[in-house]
Order: sequence, then C-alpha cells, then structure tokens
Amino acid sequence: MKKRNSEKKRHVVAWVNKAEWDQVLEYLYSKDVSLQKYAVHRISAWRGRYANSTPVAVDCTADLVRCQVLDRAGQLNGDDLVLLYGAALVRFVNLITEKQQGKTARPLRRLAGNLNIPEWVVDLRHDFTHRKLPTLKWCRKGCKVVLEWLQQEYWSRQLGGGTDEDWESQSDGEDEEIDLKHKEDELIAKQKEMEAYKTARELLISYEKEQYQSFDALQEDKEKSLWQAPFADMSWLLGEIKQFALESSDLLIDVLLEDGFLVPTVEQLETLGCDSSENPYLTEPRLPQAFLRFWLPLLKMLNSPSFIHQLLEKLFVELKLLTKEQNNHRAFYISAWTSEIILCNSNKFEYRFETKVQKKARLKERIFVNRIQLRWQQLLSACLDAPCISTPHLLRLILDDMEHPLPLETRQKLHQLCSIYTQTTHTECSTSQVQKQQPIYTLESLHEKGQLSHMWRNGADSESSLEYKWADVLAEKAKMLRGSPWQMCTDKILWKNFPLGKVPGQSDDPSYLMIENYSTMTVFDQPVELESNTTHSIPGVSSPTRTPEGLLWNQNDVSRLKTGLKLF
Repeated sequence: MKKRNSEKKRHVVAWVNKAEWDQVLEYLYSKDVSLQKYAVHRISAWRGRYANSTPVAVDCTADLVRCQVLDRAGQLNGDDLVLLYGAALVRFVNLITEKQQGKTARPLRRLAGNLNIPEWVVDLRHDFTHRKLPTLKWCRKGCKVVLEWLQQEYWSRQLGGGTDEDWESQSDGEDEEIDLKHKEDELIAKQKEMEAYKTARELLISYEKEQYQSFDALQEDKEKSLWQAPFADMSWLLGEIKQFALESSDLLIDVLLEDGFLVPTVEQLETLGCDSSENPYLTEPRLPQAFLRFWLPLLKMLNSPSFIHQLLEKLFVELKLLTKEQNNHRAFYISAWTSEIILCNSNKFEYRFETKVQKKARLKERIFVNRIQLRWQQLLSACLDAPCISTPHLLRLILDDMEHPLPLETRQKLHQLCSIYTQTTHTECSTSQVQKQQPIYTLESLHEKGQLSHMWRNGADSESSLEYKWADVLAEKAKMLRGSPWQMCTDKILWKNFPLGKVPGQSDDPSYLMIENYSTMTVFDQPVELESNTTHSIPGVSSPTRTPEGLLWNQNDVSRLKTGLKLF
C-alpha cells in the first residue's frame, strides 16, 4: 500500500468558499424541486471552471438529481424517465469502478463489492445495457440508493475539510501484486540475460585459449601456415558453443563483436605474428591470414544462413555506430569481416584455371562454401546507412553479387555518389572503366580526350592545366544557368557532413527547393513541328489539315481524339 502523507494536500476547487459547498450539498438532498434545480445549476457552473477535472462523484450526483427533478416535474412519460435513469445509473457504475480496474479486466460485481455498492445495482446496470429495460419503480429505487451511497462515501467525507476521493484513489491490493510480479519477472529476465552473457564470454575465452595452445604447438614445429585439426577438448567446446548459438545467437554475436574477439587487440595480433601497425585506412580491408585461420573453426561450425544474416546485420550496425567515433582500428576489422563474409558468397568465376589442389586450399580458407540467399535489399540499405572509408568497396561487392542486379548506369551513379559522400578517391581501375564506357562521337572529342590524357602524364603542369580547364567548364555552366533559379556551387564542401539529397543552408521545409517563378503551357499552346507530308492515322480520328502555320483541329476532331485516349 502507498504511504499517505501526514500533511493535507491542497487542491484548487471550483466553488467560492465552504459556505457555497454546504449550500449546494444541502439543496441536492432537499425535497424541494426548485432547490435541487438550483444546486444542479451551480454544479454546471463548477463544471465550466473544472473543465475535464470535475470530480466523478460530483458529476454522478448532479446527473441523478437531475433525473429526480425531471421526474417530479411530471413533464416526461415513463419510458423517457426509464431511459434517463438508465443513462445516469450506467454512467455511475462505469465511472466509479473505472479506476479500480487493473491491467487485466475484472468483473464489475467484484469491484462494486469492494466499494460497498449493492450487487443488485450492478445487475440493474447490466439490464440497462444488455437485457430488457427495468421498470420505473426499480429505476427510482436505484437512484435513491446510489444517491445515499454518494452522500455517505463522498459528500459526508468532505465535511472534514479534505477533497480527496478516498474510494477513488485507493490502491487495490491486487494491482500492487500484479505490478510486483511484473517487476520480479523483469528482474529474473535480466539476471538470466547476465548469466547468458557471462556464459558466452567464458565459452569464447576458452576457445581462444585452446587456439593459442594450438598456435604455440605450431610454432614449435615451425609450421605457422598450417593449423592442426581440433583437439578433443576443442570439439567438445565447439559443440557447447553451437548449442548456445541455437538458444541465443543474437547474444553470442554481440559478444563476438566486442574488443578482444573478432576485433583483436594489439597483443593478440603480436601473438599471432600479425603486423599490428597495419594501415587501418585501407579502402579495401582484408583480414590477416593468421587471424582469419584463428577463428575459422568456430565460424565454419556456425555458418548457418540465419547466423550469417544476423552477423552481417550486426556488422553494419557496428559500422553505423563507428561513424560517430574515431576508432579506425575497430572500423577496419568490422569492415574486413563484412568484406570476408560477402566474398565467401561471391558468385564470380575468378578461379577457372586453378588446379584441384589450389581449389581445395582456397575453399579451406573460407567461412562457408555453398552460396547463401542473402537479403540484398536490406544489406544495401544497411551499407548506405553506415558511411565510412570502406563503404565504396563494400557497396561494390554487394552490387556485383546481387541476385537481381541493378542496371549498370544506376550502379555507377550510386558508387560515384558514395565515393563523393565518403570523400574517397576513385581507383585507376574504376576511372579507366568509366573512361572506356564514355563514347567518342567526333574528332574534337578524341582530340580533347588525348589532351586530357596528355595533361595527366605531365605532372604538376598538367594539374594546373586541368584546373584552368575545369575553371572554364564551371564558367560555361554558370553562364548557361544565368537567369535561372539554380546556380553553380564552387565552394569546397565536406559533403560527408550532409545527408544525401540535402544541400548546405537548406532548411527542413519541404518547399525550400521549389522555384518561385514559373510559367505553365497547355497542350494546344505547344509548338508543332512539320515533319513531312506523310500523316499517321489514328483509328477513329480523322487526319487534321495542314497549313503553313501548323496543324488545325476542328471541334469534332478534338472530341474524337479525347474519346480515343487511354490513361494508364
């Protein structure tokens, strides 16, 4: 139960003073109809001041007294009075028991019994709602009993100076029990999660210890390029990890992506003989071979499609989080693992001329061999949502390996936008490919292309010449846009700080990029070019007559043309 404050709480009330309150209470329970009517009018004024905060008991009392006033006035017949009493009684039972309901619905009879409301009043409410309407006699009796209950449980208690509706604000014992049970369930679930997290870390740490022991044995034999088959203890350990992954693979992946596991520390790299000073700024990250072999037994055992999907999604989520941090070491290995998994699923035939021995050795270094049907659209969205220096490389891998690839032009534009956004330079290979795909139409185009390649070969002088050439191009474009609402931007802007589709200085107003001045043109106002004397006939439409000024259509031709149009 909640502890009640010893001090009385202060409330803002709608009545002027205590005298008005006493007067309204006296008039409500008076036998004089005019006095009751006056009291109901005063409560209407209180409602205007209270707005939606009028006490429920005051509302119900006013409704029931209004029924008595209209009944005693003799202006309504029996059926009208039954409906009027029924609405007031139904409203009373619903409002009084509403705050006693917990998260799960409970019977009204039980709630009314806790509040000392007679059970037959609830049955009367049930008859009004679901069955045949009761008689006027029972309606009058119910109204009288409910008014007596309100006087005893609410109005009389206010004479002590308090304005709290005790019966309305009492905390139900069952509600507290339900809340306590929910808290206990949450605590138990949290404890189970902590125990599972601890178990996952212990299993992975045991795996690392076994692998380091195997690596030490290889160092003694001076065969670092080969790894022995798993020991008996390792086989048992891999089985335990696989069983844990079946129960909570999401938690296992979270632990795997922590520092010290799939993201190695400097000490771990030095132990495995890897170069810890490897440049983490590579645009095409690849895992060190020894580090990949270190985790291959575990990942090969967990290479189910569902696990691979979850792992890729988690890797892209980590990349997105790292865009706000300057942790290049972690970003490098997260990107490298992502690249490694996608390359294992590659559908390219780049090894057509390798021998069986070479193929067997290559497949031995892969996490999984059989192709998996990945969710390419989700991976593409996740990749674009986590921009980093490796994003163009990962994007190219995804676009090249999709089951239903995008058009070539779309892929090129998407890759160029990604490169601009991540501030990465194009490789020579990609630049040459783009240049090969650009058509040469005239001798002038060929001459300009030769000059451009010549300038690229001339070092510093070529750079200055290119700058002049680019300045001329910008000036020409700016001249073409003169008088237009658009303009050229020549400032050096870090576009990675702006989302795609937004420009510097742009507000969040959707109409910001709308032009102010524009003109409209109807179909009949558009100029018509005279092609030849050959006319193409449309079924159901007569051919128009040609004049030196253009085409002339009469009203009949226009009507036929409209009836022949089809909208898709």
